[in-house]
Amino acid sequence: MKTYKYLFLLIGLSMVGCSDLEEDPQGLLAPESFFSSTTDIQTAVNGAYGHMIHENFWGRKLPTTLMLRSDMVAIADPAAKVERQQHDDFTVLTDNLMIDTYWPRSYQIIGAANQAIAGAELVDVADDVKNPITAQAYFVRAFMYFHLVRQFGAIPYLNAPVTDVQESKVISSTPADEVYANIIADLEFAKAWLPDTQVARSLPAKSAASSYLSLVYLTMGEWQKAYDEAKEVIDNKGIYDLELDPDYQSLFDATKIDASKEPIFVLDFNNFRDGNAGNDQLGPMSGLRGDEQYGNGGGWSIMAPALGVYTSWDAGDYRRAVSLDDTAVFDGELTSYPDFVSASKDDRNVNQPYIAKYTRFPGEFANGNGRATSYNYSMMRYAEVLLIAAEAAVELGDNASATTYINEVRARARSGGSWKNTGASAVPADITGTVTVNDVLEERRLELSFEGIRWYDIARRKLGSEVFGASGFEGAKPGFDPAQDYLLPIPADEIIRNPNLTQTPGY
Repeated sequence: MKTYKYLFLLIGLSMVGCSDLEEDPQGLLAPESFFSSTTDIQTAVNGAYGHMIHENFWGRKLPTTLMLRSDMVAIADPAAKVERQQHDDFTVLTDNLMIDTYWPRSYQIIGAANQAIAGAELVDVADDVKNPITAQAYFVRAFMYFHLVRQFGAIPYLNAPVTDVQESKVISSTPADEVYANIIADLEFAKAWLPDTQVARSLPAKSAASSYLSLVYLTMGEWQKAYDEAKEVIDNKGIYDLELDPDYQSLFDATKIDASKEPIFVLDFNNFRDGNAGNDQLGPMSGLRGDEQYGNGGGWSIMAPALGVYTSWDAGDYRRAVSLDDTAVFDGELTSYPDFVSASKDDRNVNQPYIAKYTRFPGEFANGNGRATSYNYSMMRYAEVLLIAAEAAVELGDNASATTYINEVRARARSGGSWKNTGASAVPADITGTVTVNDVLEERRLELSFEGIRWYDIARRKLGSEVFGASGFEGAKPGFDPAQDYLLPIPADEIIRNPNLTQTPGY
């Protein structure tokens, strides 16, 4: 495949996004005048991490899109912006402002990773010294392209810095299968060179590369490879310092997650501020307006779970209590969800439980409405690896392994935890007999709820006609078209600038 040699050093456009890394913003520099040491390679990688915590990527735009496209979350405020409504209703246009915002940010992250990879070639030290750092850039590039290819299918694939802006206007779309092959190659390089552990989970270790390889193969339907990669992580969890956190709530507590062994790769917001651009805004987006219980003024009530998500979730499952708030405080009075609108005197709220994962424990630095938090958002955690192994095992006919791994996740859920001093429960019970794919998908839906994962599961398993039908949590969604809506449109502006790009079918 043709390699396009492109442009601009992007490391100077963001501050660092990892709590254990030095902030070192740089200006726009030619690589030959900048890269002279492994520190310079790390600085370039840090630029990529910085873009990841921007409001235009994981700070708000991308996870909001993923949640609204799922069957679990809907628009709450009827006056919500049209670009958000389009994702909830499956009426997305090619000028959708959500996509228009995170598409270029995604390529900025990729550009920073490409610059680090190219710059590493100029650093004259042994491979065993520089490759463990360069491998972070390979991981980041794979991480980003994996998001993009799952959302858009065929996309422009850049594997080197841009040096010719005019040439960038004639890039063709790369078929999805080629993008996947490149993702796998990058993750294999990362797996070979990353260390077993890092000083922070915001830096990818070998376990992150293997875990993402397992998810890539699961997405591709390569069941044996998915199982083997997940099993490699599980079998080496002691070496990789991984384990299920004994308390599910700790995974969503900014004061505790740094000590948790469950996250494998996180985006660490670290109280980063750059106006609204650097704020973490998932709490406000998913929080209840006027709710006084967390002392930050409540959220904006933009999106909320469908009521059926709550009512169908067994009340004895500790994960429901951690994931959802079914009470709020207005004017000092505790209120249950059927009375949220009347008690708050705000019809932008809805009478149903709200997402609690991003509002409850944002850390001491959270400002108004719970922004600028110290949250670590788990992009991959050990529980998901267990469920990847379980799903692949089902497909391979290995019921014993599938049962072992899904029940390990369920056992942690039964153990209760710190939220409201919840004791052990009989729910969810171990699965006995034959584990099905639907069993694993349902476990993923609950265990990984509101973490930007459910939509990808719906898309890869082509569940839309089922979950967006009349019996779905949100009721019938007539706008959903299975011939089109598993993918998103490439932004219209990109097609105008570069007519060689192929628009997503149906748009």
